Amino acid sequence: MEKFSKITSTIVPMQIENVDTDQIIPARFLKATSRDGFGENLFRDWRYDENGNPIKDFVLNDSRYDGLILVAGKNFGCGSSREHAAWAIHDYGFRVVVSSYFADIFKNNSLNNGVLPVQVSEEFLNGFFENPETEVTVDLESQKIYNSATGESELFDINPYKKYCLLNGYDDIDYLVSMKDEIEAFEKNR
Repeated sequence: MEKFSKITSTIVPMQIENVDTDQIIPARFLKATSRDGFGENLFRDWRYDENGNPIKDFVLNDSRYDGLILVAGKNFGCGSSREHAAWAIHDYGFRVVVSSYFADIFKNNSLNNGVLPVQVSEEFLNGFFENPETEVTVDLESQKIYNSATGESELFDINPYKKYCLLNGYDDIDYLVSMKDEIEAFEKNR
């Protein structure tokens, strides 16, 4: 996994609430077992019509918006527990998803796959939708998100273990390997 410390980027504003994992990555695309290639089908049924043509009004097809930060409405990642949703978001190129509420399983799947879910207040979230061409900074070390358009910032919570893993670019296995010497010393004393 890549190390994550601070990201400054423009946003992709998707002001839709209750986005479930089947909308993030439809079930018909879950046949692969590797994490690669899911980004091309991120929000597939919202991005493309039945003939595979881009739907002009969908935000991922709008050339004004690109960046590493997806800003979404409340209750993002609800529905089934498919880890493929986090894979698709990461594979598309997003490193942060901002919302006022995340489904717990989606939140954990994201953290396990190098995507930082940043939960903010409704008021702070609305500031992004009011100024969608803003630049945003997410600082994991200080657990703070900044909106350059409004000059406002807000703290966000993260599990300390997951924060440590993201800052160091560790998944759960990498974390254990990093403690190899300590584990071996503990075993010798038992």
